[in-house]
Amino acid sequence: MARILNFGSLNLDQVYRVDAFVQPGETKSSLSLATHCGGKGLNQSVAASRAGAEVWHAGLIGSDGDMLFDKLHENGVNLSLLERASGVSGHAIIQVDNNGQNCILLYGGTNQQLTEAYIDRALAAFGSEGLVLVQNETNLVGSIIEKAHNRGLQVAINAAPMDEKVFTYPLELIDWLIVNEIEGAAIAKCELEVDILPKLGNLYPKMNVLLTLGKRGAVCARGGEQAKIGIYTVKVVDTTAAGDTFLGYFLTEALDDKRLKDALALATAASSICVGVMGAADSVPMRADVLAAIEHGSLGKLGEWGGWR
Repeated sequence: MARILNFGSLNLDQVYRVDAFVQPGETKSSLSLATHCGGKGLNQSVAASRAGAEVWHAGLIGSDGDMLFDKLHENGVNLSLLERASGVSGHAIIQVDNNGQNCILLYGGTNQQLTEAYIDRALAAFGSEGLVLVQNETNLVGSIIEKAHNRGLQVAINAAPMDEKVFTYPLELIDWLIVNEIEGAAIAKCELEVDILPKLGNLYPKMNVLLTLGKRGAVCARGGEQAKIGIYTVKVVDTTAAGDTFLGYFLTEALDDKRLKDALALATAASSICVGVMGAADSVPMRADVLAAIEHGSLGKLGEWGGWR
């Protein structure tokens, strides 16, 4: 069974449904408002757990974080490392338009209060077998990567949201890099998508890369193996946790030594179901539902990989 320790962000998402995104200088009324549990870290923990992995979540919540704790707990995530800190939890203000697209404003809150001592305690408790997952929504990401690697653990990073901090991290220690085409091109220091994987391979020879390309599908390179996949054409309601769902399902399968083609196929089906449901963590499907959708063909035909642009 895949075993993952996620030093992950935890956010309370305020989701505003709008007919179109608010423009500079504009004031408008939203169509609805809902509060969901989210944050890349929480979404990815839920996704990996629902995919079948043993997931431990390391992070901090504030005085307002009971909803976050409960959401992880009900999804079978090990919360023995989760601690409460002073201040408010991370939160996000999310606009979702009529096309299902979103724009997100983040506030770090307790996600930015990790300490070196806390990281050491969490890693010691987790042990020396499995993978440590990080995103770019907490502090001390570079330290987590280095400490986890030194303990013999695999390390995966979802380098999002992309900013200059990513270039300060010891990326040469990363086993799995999960990025979209914009993030991948920035890290590879190239302009053409077709150059991303070769350049990353030259810069970081030991790094495996999962490159997501939105509606064109995804490409994965592991060692000398490479696989590509398209998408299902489904109705899109909300894309908020689609990437996190893809990541959680893919890593779970990859850590269980499944073929890249099969890992990509399951992750694609899971994210296709996710975009049909409003919300973040609540939109992540259960593994049984994903397998049933594939078996019964309820998602339609899987399209061809969309190619480079």
